[in-house]
Amino acid sequence: MLSTFLSHQRKSFWRSRNKGGSIATQIIIGFFMLYFLVVAVGIGFGMTIFLPKIFPNQNVMTSFNGIILYYFAFDFLMRLQLQDIPTLSIIPYLHLKIPKRKIINFLNAKALFSAFNIWPFFLFFPFIFIEIWSVDGALVALMYIIAILSIMVFNNYFVLYLKRKSITNVLFTLVGLAIVGIFAALEYYKVISIMVASNYVFSEMADKPYLGLVFPVIASVIFILNSNYLRRNLYVEELGSKQEKKVSTDYAFLNRFGKAGELAALELKLILRHKRPRYSVFMGLFFLLYGYLFYKAPFIAADSFSKMIFAAIFMTGFSVLSYGQFMFAWQSSHFDGLLINKIDFKDYIKGKFLLFTIMCTITTILASFYGFLSPKLLLLHLAAYLYNIGFCTVLVLYLATFNYKRIDITRSASFNFQGMGATQWILMIPFILIPYLIYLPFGYLNRPYLGLMTIAFFGLIMLFMRGYWVNYIAKRLELQRYKIAEGFRE
Repeated sequence: MLSTFLSHQRKSFWRSRNKGGSIATQIIIGFFMLYFLVVAVGIGFGMTIFLPKIFPNQNVMTSFNGIILYYFAFDFLMRLQLQDIPTLSIIPYLHLKIPKRKIINFLNAKALFSAFNIWPFFLFFPFIFIEIWSVDGALVALMYIIAILSIMVFNNYFVLYLKRKSITNVLFTLVGLAIVGIFAALEYYKVISIMVASNYVFSEMADKPYLGLVFPVIASVIFILNSNYLRRNLYVEELGSKQEKKVSTDYAFLNRFGKAGELAALELKLILRHKRPRYSVFMGLFFLLYGYLFYKAPFIAADSFSKMIFAAIFMTGFSVLSYGQFMFAWQSSHFDGLLINKIDFKDYIKGKFLLFTIMCTITTILASFYGFLSPKLLLLHLAAYLYNIGFCTVLVLYLATFNYKRIDITRSASFNFQGMGATQWILMIPFILIPYLIYLPFGYLNRPYLGLMTIAFFGLIMLFMRGYWVNYIAKRLELQRYKIAEGFRE
């Protein structure tokens, strides 16, 4: 049965209309994976040299034990962003005499074919064979191998379980992101230390090798949990977009905006009911942790906003950028219907602006917890917020009128380049460059707060001109509507 499934998947790929783009994408991804694989091999065999230099005051074994769980914590976060859910078009098989168990086994086996599951072999195993085997013996080395493979399997299936749960329950995603954020904050403020915990766990295992058997037990539990969830919800991944769900049609807070509010409510439902737009928006919540990489105490104390402004604009505006870069294309499957309905293009564009403003406001409020680091960051976020709702929303909607590529909103977002074009790359240039062009003269004159005020003032001016931009973009869309519709039909 496994060979049959593989044969069907191969034929589906080669008979696909988009096989040319898929092949090109896989070649590009393959080059990146090969590069990271070479890096992993270099790190793995050079770890005995690198670790004493990175941690000069620690024993090599202590350093190695400390980085194991730290690596897998980072691996977990990367999988959340990049690891795709393995899918099989199960609809044609559901009415056939094929046990669900075989379909689930195929999905589980396919999930193991991920680059994330290759790197640990080259990162950790050389050190285990070179150092641990020769010093502590074969049994301890074997337990290290079993433990690392078990954690890898745990991450693999736990991330898939979380993503599958989030498809049916958006609240599950929000709670998961909140937990990740709490642990990241605790690590950042040195309340807990993953490296210390990792060293303790693996030092104990080196002394008592039988403790290594705990790891495969934990991995088995999450594998069984994932398999049971698949067995109960075998249709969700493929039928989720087609199932009827009773969702409230009334967003009371949008009623006051009239027709624009009604259109924004319809688009909000589109986001919540489909995989790719939902992923694009909710990834903005994940990137709220981005500030921990940029908001350093020396930068804050010295008012070095030039080193932090990118993070502020990126965090408060990522949802708008990620979702807005494919604006109009999200509705490509029913864009013809929009054209023949009695919908005023001005109301249509106002609805987009309203939705963007709501997204930006929510992410800015959530990012306000950085105010605990310093109240200065609240001023930085306010300037970034005004810049995003004033200028970036206009930029995104204007460039969207040049996008004629169709998007399947039911497909996963990971490694999905459908709809990508030159417009998306052009968008990034002014999004990042303009705030720096505004701020840098004031930075050189040592007037950082005046620079923030100027960015905020620029955003306010664009915001007050929103009526003009609504008319301009609506006229632009009216001129391009047939060309856009033709592109969406391909």
